[in-house]
Amino acid sequence: MSGERPVEEVPDPVEYFLEDLTYHGRSERTRTAYERVLRRFEAFLAERGTTPADADRRVCLAWVHGVRADHAPSTVATYATYVHRFYGYMTQAGVFDANPMALVMAEMDESVDTDPERRELGVSAMRTFVASVTHPLERAVILTLLKTGMRVGEACNLDLRDVHLSPAVHDAFDVPPRPQLDNRPDSVYVASDVARGQVVDGEERTASNKRKRATVVPVDAELRRALVRWLTIRPDARSPAEPLFVSTGEEWGERLTTGQVRTVVRRHAEAHGWYRTGGGATENVTPHYFRHFFTTHLRDRTGDRGIVKYLRGDVATDIIDTYTHNWGDRVREVYEANIYALE
Repeated sequence: MSGERPVEEVPDPVEYFLEDLTYHGRSERTRTAYERVLRRFEAFLAERGTTPADADRRVCLAWVHGVRADHAPSTVATYATYVHRFYGYMTQAGVFDANPMALVMAEMDESVDTDPERRELGVSAMRTFVASVTHPLERAVILTLLKTGMRVGEACNLDLRDVHLSPAVHDAFDVPPRPQLDNRPDSVYVASDVARGQVVDGEERTASNKRKRATVVPVDAELRRALVRWLTIRPDARSPAEPLFVSTGEEWGERLTTGQVRTVVRRHAEAHGWYRTGGGATENVTPHYFRHFFTTHLRDRTGDRGIVKYLRGDVATDIIDTYTHNWGDRVREVYEANIYALE
């Protein structure tokens, strides 16, 4: 034992573990994923008259076997990994005496697919999808993801000052574009130094930007129209940071969250038959799929991996400097000549 509370003083081991995840700075999305899997595992154990603290190897093996009936191998491996990490952490913390998932994991054939073969959708199919999204906020968010390749957290972290559309738009909100957008009209700035829990412009952020370096991404005519249409009805924000995307639902005026965006995308994807619970990354269209769509189609159209990597924000310093210093001639021209039309 390590001096932590013994198991009998931890009435809810799952909640204990999830709380520690929060203290360790894990994202809300990660915490939610663990909670979903661990609560299902806990319910499975309860049906068999046991608890996570008392479960043995064979009941863990039975749970994995049951998961196999409804999920793809990569998902089975992911779920098993969550439970394995739960036990590993709780054992090291001195709350549990042993990890009954250790041998189960060692003998499993399934593995997590870190680069799954995703559903391949053409531009025409995606155009039909976009046409079905009529709410100005939802349409603006989805087009932002599809047209820029940014991550969902990066889109949610955008503030009005991160977008340079036209003087009229910014004058209406009295929020001038940030200096990095000077002489770069119709563009959006995606920062690299925003982290979950960090206070930026007076607001604590709930998502992180994961790109290696800040990026200026062009805004084409389609995305510009969608953003302007959204801004004409955007509610007053409750944050001094003036988020670009705010809720029009129960959290009226609050910054849109990654969970809310995923819910919107899932709802529209389900309506198109592009999402199935338990389907996994190979089948489901999610906000992250839009990043894959952007990468695949723009790379095929331009033949320039460097520019695509720059736009994604995941290139080395020497390469990114080449595009940063020659942004107008290299990035905007290539982008505008090759970005796909979705309207």
